[in-house]
Amino acid sequence: MAAIISEKFRIFNAKQFLESLSEGTGDQDSDKTRMYFFVGRPQPWGAYIETYAKSATDFQVGESVYVGASLGAATFSATVAEVFPNAILVTNVGPSAGASPVGTPSAPSTITGNTSGATAKVGVYRYATEDIPTAPYDNQEEKYAAYDDLIAVKRVTSSYARHVVRRYNWDVSANDKFDMWMPDYSVQKLTATNQSSLSAGKYAVMNSQYEVFTCLYNGTDAANPSGVTVSYTPTTTPVVGEGTYSGGIYTEPSGAYIWKYMYTIPTDDVIKFLSTDFMPIVLDSTVQSGAVAGEIKVAYIKNAGSGFTAGATYYAAIKGDGADGKVEISINGSGNIDGVSVIDGGQDYTYANVVLKNGYLYTNQSLSTLASVGTVTGAIEVVIPPQGGYGADPVVEMNAKRVMLNIRLTYSEGQGDFPVDNDFRRIGILQDPLAPGGAYLAADTASALYAVKITGASAGNYVVDEVITQNNSGLISKGRVVSWTLDNGSTTEGVLKYYQSPEEHTDNGVVRAFTNANPIIGSQTSATGTVANYTASNVLGMNFSAGFATPEVLNNSGEVIYSENRRLITRAADQIEDIKLVIEF
Repeated sequence: MAAIISEKFRIFNAKQFLESLSEGTGDQDSDKTRMYFFVGRPQPWGAYIETYAKSATDFQVGESVYVGASLGAATFSATVAEVFPNAILVTNVGPSAGASPVGTPSAPSTITGNTSGATAKVGVYRYATEDIPTAPYDNQEEKYAAYDDLIAVKRVTSSYARHVVRRYNWDVSANDKFDMWMPDYSVQKLTATNQSSLSAGKYAVMNSQYEVFTCLYNGTDAANPSGVTVSYTPTTTPVVGEGTYSGGIYTEPSGAYIWKYMYTIPTDDVIKFLSTDFMPIVLDSTVQSGAVAGEIKVAYIKNAGSGFTAGATYYAAIKGDGADGKVEISINGSGNIDGVSVIDGGQDYTYANVVLKNGYLYTNQSLSTLASVGTVTGAIEVVIPPQGGYGADPVVEMNAKRVMLNIRLTYSEGQGDFPVDNDFRRIGILQDPLAPGGAYLAADTASALYAVKITGASAGNYVVDEVITQNNSGLISKGRVVSWTLDNGSTTEGVLKYYQSPEEHTDNGVVRAFTNANPIIGSQTSATGTVANYTASNVLGMNFSAGFATPEVLNNSGEVIYSENRRLITRAADQIEDIKLVIEF
């Protein structure tokens, strides 16, 4: 069965998303939707190879691994960057970046360590480098993986979001022609810029004063079926000789382009929501209240015809289901139509026509004196406006199926929830995450990391991204350092923030919590520290009891509704990250 998901459906979803940011009466209201921006993935990207049925010997960091008869004849080779219980992370993939170690389900490949002699069967393979992050998958396991190395979250409110559309600056060299509003573009009727829909074309423009206009007419007529190029900047304050502005309409001196003023982007929105590719939609109540449903603004010559009185001027009513519309028609010296303009747009038209024959043409604007015409030909196209009239609903009229979120991470936001001594490579949106205990998360910011208060740290102390371990009577606890912050004036005491992932940190199949019984050791630095008997609130954004603090976000709660893997974004104590995230529905 033939069907489409319409642009209006996409716009509806974008509107619903924005509405969800302000609906409901309280943070625990089940009708309310709570959205949180998140950052994660502090560890580097590398090509991931799932391994199983491993030999007793394990792979070694730094050695070459390969699939094939030998390393020299390998169909796949790489260098081991990290070894996990059920996977290895590799770099320097060869003989080309497109090489894959994966076999078939019935005959899985065997990967071999060139130095260790370790072997394993190959399962899932995901190519990635620090410059080419892996594409996220849309499944439950990917959601859990996003939580495994989640760093922190920040509440998204309506002030952080706007509808946005493609940005087109007034620049006659880059944007010399625009698409006019028409209600019937399709694969059979393309826009002036050869698009099958207005949403894919150039319809709106922003001038240097951040005024946004939409194109009602682009010079389309029988002689120029795809319109003409622009000449004058649409503005609410044109200088003499460069067009006119009246009633929200700017018209070029020649009349070739007619533009509708929609809004001016406020300074705050320019800073937050104007990007190289997108511009925000701002609702102007004056423009919206001035819209007239079914008011005709444009009619153009579809066929110049013949048989009219040379040099005559005619007037005609706009026929259809609306009322009070009128046009003026000018005839050249050869009896052809050479101009048409709307002198009264009327209202309530959903279809409209101009009838060109005796009994329908007049010699005066009041339409009181019929003109005498013989057999004439020609056609005038009346452009039906957007539903509700031009400017009534800019979101629909401008096809705003995208939403931009502007999130600022200011230093160590949330008194330390967002560490400044590491980087991140994954961003996204969580819907309705929970706090420990099961209530909806309501905080403005929250840490998703574990933390431990360390005393007596030695050997130069810990460094970010290194693996930490603790031996508790043969049971090994593991984690990866995200942040290490020394206490003021101390060289041996501080807060160690870390995450624990079942992909990286299992011991005999289990991720084991750290305890206060034994030293915690850094695998890279050999730093050794003990857990302090420490209880305090709001230390680097976290609450400690007996030396430990747990995540303020309940693991795997809520839904990851947007996820984006990126090249690393480095943080610093004196740095603000301004993140513009565009979501297309």
